[in-house]
Amino acid sequence: MTSPAKPVRTWLSDMDGVLVHEEEAIPGAADFVKRLSERGRPFLLLTNNSIFTPRDLKARLARGGIDVPESSIWTSALATAQFLDDQRPGGSAYVIGEAGLTTAMHEIGYVLSEREPEYVVLGETRTYSFEAITTAIRLIEKGARFIATNPDPSGPSPQGPIPATGSVAALITRATGVDPYFVGKPNPLMMRSALNRIDAHSETTVMVGDRMDTDMISGLEAGLRTVLVLTGSTRAEQVDRFPYRPTMVLDSVADLIPFVDEWDDPDSEEVVDFAR
Repeated sequence: MTSPAKPVRTWLSDMDGVLVHEEEAIPGAADFVKRLSERGRPFLLLTNNSIFTPRDLKARLARGGIDVPESSIWTSALATAQFLDDQRPGGSAYVIGEAGLTTAMHEIGYVLSEREPEYVVLGETRTYSFEAITTAIRLIEKGARFIATNPDPSGPSPQGPIPATGSVAALITRATGVDPYFVGKPNPLMMRSALNRIDAHSETTVMVGDRMDTDMISGLEAGLRTVLVLTGSTRAEQVDRFPYRPTMVLDSVADLIPFVDEWDDPDSEEVVDFAR
């Protein structure tokens, strides 16, 4: 953590717990994104949530005063669709999920069907259907490959935690004996697909997140520097319990704003001190 690092040219950031809590913007989030835009620094906002399309998320952020184009939002649904398009273009899948996932699958030309699909693709939804889960189990037993957008066992809601993709995937695995391939964080595949999307290099990119078990480890494994903010899932006293550490820990994204200028020197290849 004391070694110098190259200037920061591109940024990746989680959304929930870093920029917003449900519909409420976290103080400093709008200013952080604005500073990145003013400096002309390419950035991408990442989320494991596969429910919403980028257009939905753009509108959600806008309600909190955070102005982000759709092209700067990368979801686990988009990463999953890209992965399947790379693996088996023009294939078929039985999909459990909402508009964010089904739209992404349609856009890559996949056929969504219950009839001998090549894949079962599990995403997040607020209304998991026992009938749909049963269909998924039967299709997997017949040979369909099992893909899931992300491993998060629970997600936030105004009423408290609710079961998420990871929990439902565990149910299907218990019934079939087949483990899914998770595309979203902490799989570094999602991080690398995000880097490719904005033509970024891991050595000059920072990942900002609020979870040690997804954001920080995925950034670390993708070769990025990492900043943990304490406005979300991971508390300060929990950081030392993990066998790995983020490059920096800050109270919130508001504390990161001064570093956007300090770490960014587009005309220099000299190293800069990232440690604090």
